[in-house]
Amino acid sequence: MGKDRGADQLPADGGPVRHVPVLLREAVEALRPRDGGRYLDGTFGAGGYTRALLAAADTSVLALDRDPAAVRDGAGLVEAARGRLTLVEARFSQLEDVARAQNFARCDGAVFDIGVSSMQFDQMERGFSFRGDGPLDMRMEGRGLSAADIVNEADEETLADILYFYGEERASRRIARAIAHDRKIAPFTSTKPLAEMIARVAPQRHSDIHPATKSFQALRIAVNDELGELLDGLAAAERVLPEDGRLVVVTFHSLEDRMVKQFLAARSGRGETRSRRLPGEAAPPPTSFVCEGRQPIAPTREETADNPRARSAKLRHATRTAAPPMPLGDKLMRLARLPVRDKGKV
Repeated sequence: MGKDRGADQLPADGGPVRHVPVLLREAVEALRPRDGGRYLDGTFGAGGYTRALLAAADTSVLALDRDPAAVRDGAGLVEAARGRLTLVEARFSQLEDVARAQNFARCDGAVFDIGVSSMQFDQMERGFSFRGDGPLDMRMEGRGLSAADIVNEADEETLADILYFYGEERASRRIARAIAHDRKIAPFTSTKPLAEMIARVAPQRHSDIHPATKSFQALRIAVNDELGELLDGLAAAERVLPEDGRLVVVTFHSLEDRMVKQFLAARSGRGETRSRRLPGEAAPPPTSFVCEGRQPIAPTREETADNPRARSAKLRHATRTAAPPMPLGDKLMRLARLPVRDKGKV
C-alpha cells in the first residue's frame, strides 16, 4: 500500500462526510491499493471508499452511482482529486460499458458497497424510510415505477411474492391481503400510512425491529431491481478485472450476501472435487477467482458501537485468476428474480 496522502485533503463538496462507510479499513486492506493502480468504486454514495483509495496511494478511481444526487454532491471531490477521479451516473449493469468508455476496461480492483446510503435513508422526501412521513417513492434514479405504483397496482399474489422473496417477510400474504383491501378505499401515497397499516396487521412483539422494515426493504429492492443489478455488477467485475485484480463487496442483508457468497463459491470452485471424477464426467471449468482467509469479515464491536448501521454488514473479497469469465447460470439467476408462477394452476 502506498504512502497515506491524507483523506482530509480530499473533502466531499468542501464539507464533512455525511455518510460513514462501513468496514472501510478492511475493504482498503483487501484491495491493496498501490501507486499507479486503477480502481472501480461501483457505489460512490458520499465517496467514502473512493476517498480512501485516493488517499492510500497515487491511484486513479472510476466511481459510479445510479443516484444523480450522489453524482452532483461528489463534484467537489472530483475537483479536489485533480484528475485522479472520474464520477459517472450509471448502474451496475452498465459498469463494463462505462469502464471501457473511460479506459478502465482492465483495472486493479473493484469495490461495491451494496444497498441504500445513509443520505438516502435520511431524506424523507426520497421515501426510503418510515421514520417520518414522505412520498412512497424509493426510486434511486427518480425514474420508472415507484413504490406507490407497485403497492397500488400489483396484484395481491405478486405483492405477496415481493414481500416474501425480497423481504423474507413471513406475514407476506397477510400484509398483501390488507394492502389490496385498503387501497380500494384510498391509494397508498406516503410512507407513514403504509408502515402503520403493516404494524397493525403483522405486529412483531418480540423484536426491536419495526414490523414494516422487511416490507419496505422488499419494495425498495423491487423498485430498483437491486438483486438483478448486483448480479450484473458482479459479472461485469469478473469481465473487467485482469489476473490478480481484486474484488471487494460489502453487503447489509442476507439476500445480498447469499448472492455474493454463491457467485464467489461457483467461481472459486468451493465444494468441487477436482482431483477425482467419475468416468465420463466433465471436469469443471478453471476457477476465475480465489477466495483467501476466513470470510465473511464482520465489523468490530467498536465499529458497530460507533455506527449501529454497520451491525449487519459483511465483507467478502476475492482475487481474479487468468481463467476466462464463467456464465452466470440458472442457480444464480434465480436468486435475483421472483419465481415464475404457472397461471394455469389453481
